[in-house]
Amino acid sequence: MEPLTTTYPLKYSAPKVRVFVVFLSMILCTTILCLLQHRFFKPKIKDFYSFEVKDSRGRIISLEKYRGKATLVVNVASYCQYTDKNYIALQELHREFGPSHFTVLAFPCNQFGESEPSSSQEIESFAKGNYGVTFPVFHKIKILGSEADPAFKFLIDSSKKEPRWNFWKYLVSPEGKVVKFWRPEEPIQSIKPEIASLIRQIIMKKREDL
Repeated sequence: MEPLTTTYPLKYSAPKVRVFVVFLSMILCTTILCLLQHRFFKPKIKDFYSFEVKDSRGRIISLEKYRGKATLVVNVASYCQYTDKNYIALQELHREFGPSHFTVLAFPCNQFGESEPSSSQEIESFAKGNYGVTFPVFHKIKILGSEADPAFKFLIDSSKKEPRWNFWKYLVSPEGKVVKFWRPEEPIQSIKPEIASLIRQIIMKKREDL
């Protein structure tokens, strides 16, 4: 009788051991998946300054360098009915408010009336030579359709407003959020108060941090 009593605990404990092993395996697999996701999948981009773009020579530039500033992002064109008026106004804004707390970022685009046919370097030379611009003029991009530049697509998705022509303007906060947008025909006077307000906030925050 004594041998029979020693076999029962082994018989009934085996299923419990299997369940415990399965449970531990599930925990281990979940932990490994979480580590792999953290290692190989980039976090979701949350603001404008998280993107990278190309300069007029095709070199990669991180927009992170503009974080902390008020930024006016514009899709520009060299041969448009709004070219003269807007380039002059943009340079005026950059000269008045920049460069410490504000900058204009120009992105050439040829999707509206094919009014920006030149190469990126030619566009930069045109803007500097004719209007004396001192703000960055980046690589020519697409801003509509499946090939839209991700940074500009962020502006459109955030504002829910897609450019319908050249020289649409998006004001971006120091934190990389879209604050407001303007159409090309809107006067410079309507933009200045918004920029000035953001700059005041930047200066006040810097004073508080001292």
